[in-house]
This record gives sequence, structure tokens and C-alpha cells, in this order.
Amino acid sequence: MSGSNPRDLATAAVRALAPYVPGKPIDELERELGISNIVKLASNENPLGPSPAARRAMQEALEDAWLYPDGSGHLLKEALARHLGVAAQGITLGNGSNDVLVLLAEAFLTPHDEAVYSQHCFAVYPIAVQATGARGIAVPALPTNSPMPLGHDLDAMRRAITPRTRLVFIANPNNPTGTWADAGALERFVESVPRTALVVLDEAYFEYARAEGGQDGIEWLGRFPHLVIARTFSKVYGLAGLRVGYAVSDPGVADVLNRVRQPFNVNLVALAGATAALTDAAHVERGVELARDGREQLRDGLMALRVHTLPSIANFVLAHVGPRAPAVYEAMLRRGVIVRPVGNYGLREHLRITVGTAEQNARCIEAMRDSLIEQRR
Repeated sequence: MSGSNPRDLATAAVRALAPYVPGKPIDELERELGISNIVKLASNENPLGPSPAARRAMQEALEDAWLYPDGSGHLLKEALARHLGVAAQGITLGNGSNDVLVLLAEAFLTPHDEAVYSQHCFAVYPIAVQATGARGIAVPALPTNSPMPLGHDLDAMRRAITPRTRLVFIANPNNPTGTWADAGALERFVESVPRTALVVLDEAYFEYARAEGGQDGIEWLGRFPHLVIARTFSKVYGLAGLRVGYAVSDPGVADVLNRVRQPFNVNLVALAGATAALTDAAHVERGVELARDGREQLRDGLMALRVHTLPSIANFVLAHVGPRAPAVYEAMLRRGVIVRPVGNYGLREHLRITVGTAEQNARCIEAMRDSLIEQRR
């Protein structure tokens, strides 16, 4: 092996991976362009931040930062169990819901297995699947002229399931499109999936979607032991920087996940903040209302610029900017507004825009207008 590249020691599946690319952070843009007063609308964060209750709990937890956290996350799991009306034995905590998705792949996939997900799905699904060596099957999304353009084609996804399928990933609503499947259709889909496969229902945007009539998958767990619900504190709870999410499942599935879950995967401050966040329903409602009003503000403002947006019940919209979308993204950066290019999702002509405050949304629309004019010259 003398003179060989250490990278070659990795498995072929891992070497072939394309890393996840997060939204550009504010400090990086400051360094690159030397500008200030930047608005970041790239990562679907809640501009309200954490609730006052969560802030107080996190500050208090810092006094014990020299101690390891509770490796079982007992207090948070008990609080979640009460909040959701489930047994704590069915809850698995993760370092963000991304962690839970990776745990599922590690626990249930081998190179001989398959996983099914939709085209334009959350990037972590194919990454987690490919890392195990399993075969990922990306099912074409609904066409752009359908009532739910680029949404999940549940019928096609069901047809893609084979005896080798072990995981089926569905985000509802989906990221990065914001589109969703009707709750009744989704429930029928879960019922139709053979019990030889787990359906992973990613409800990262649950609170936003529920306010618009979206499903509560936890209500289905009693009938579908092959269903796993993944949720996060990163969105409406405003705790994205702490990285805390969870899965709710049959206790047997949770037992398997906890066998591969790393010790202390959720830190002490995150445990305290998330537990306290569950007590502040008013803060969650404010976040939901802000997202609802902001979606309309962005849609109306972009429509006036002749920029079409897809239907969304999340805290972001997907805008079809056209072939010059990458150039418009760069032009908006120069104006101090960060949105998200989604070419790595197969959506090169689109930009994903997180809902901000009314002032941030207005600035985004202005930056989009000026950037489009610049590109047309």
C-alpha cells in the first residue's frame, strides 16, 4: 500500500458519495464579499429563534456543561411522550432528525437491500442509503403540470417497492419543494406497503403543515407497526443550532435504533432547551402564523416579478427563476440576501427561499427584483 491514497481505504459506496451541501452561512458571505446586514433565508430556520422558556433553560443548563448529558435523554423523552400521547419506549432521540434518518439506514439496510424515495427528496435520504451500500431507488416526481407539481407520486412509489425494499422515505411536506400528499392518500399508501419494509414519514415541518390540514402520522402508529415518524426541534421550535430531533415508532424499532445510536448524541444544553420548548405552545403558534403570512408575502411579491412558486405548506417556498437561477442567486448574495440554490436536487432553475420576518421577506423580494433586472441587461 506504500504511496497509495488513504481515501482508497474507504468503501466504494462512501467514496462515491456527494457530500451534503448546507446553505451558505452569514459569516462566510461576510468574509467573501465584505458586506454586513445580511439576511439569511437559505436553511428554513425560524427567524423568531427559541422561545423565552427554552432560552432560560439553556442558560441554566450551561452551569452543568462540565457534566456528560443524560445518555438516555430521559426527561426529554418523558416530556415528548406526554406531549405526543405516546409511550416513551417508542421514542429515539437524535442529533437532529438527520441523525435518526442515518440510524435507520445503518440499522435496516445492507448492500443487498433497497430503499425507495422520490425524485427531489431531502438530500440526506440518498446519502444515508448509499453509505450503507444499499440500492437507492429514486421514483420520478409528479410532472410540473399536475395539481401538485414535483410532488411525490405515491402510486409510482408503491410500484417501486420490491421484496428487497427495507425502507421507504417520504417527507410530507417535502423539502426542497414544499409540496405535500393528501393525508388520506398517504394513509392508504402506508397501509399498502408490505410489512417487510419500514415507511419513514419525515415530518420535519409538521407544525406548519398541520395548521394547513396536513397529517399527524403519530395517530397512525397503533395500526401500522412498520411506520416510523421523524420530527425535529430545528424548525418551528427555533433550535437548529442545537441539533435535536427524534423518531417515534414501534418500541421494537426504537430498541433496534438505540443499539446503533451513539452515546450522548444529544448534548446537555439541547436536551434542556428542547424539553422547555415543548411547554411554550404560544411561541410555536407565532412561528406558524409568521410562516403562513410570509408564504403569502413571498408568493405575491414574486408573482409580481413573474416568478412562479410551487404550492407549499412549510416555512419556505420554491421559486422557479429559470435558466439564470444560479446567476440570480449570486447577484442576490452581492445584495446581502442568502437564498438556497437547489441544483443538487435536480432543480437547477429553482431557488428555495425560507420565510423570514416581513421586513426580511420584503428585502428578499427587492433583491430578487434587482437581480433579475441585472441579469436581463
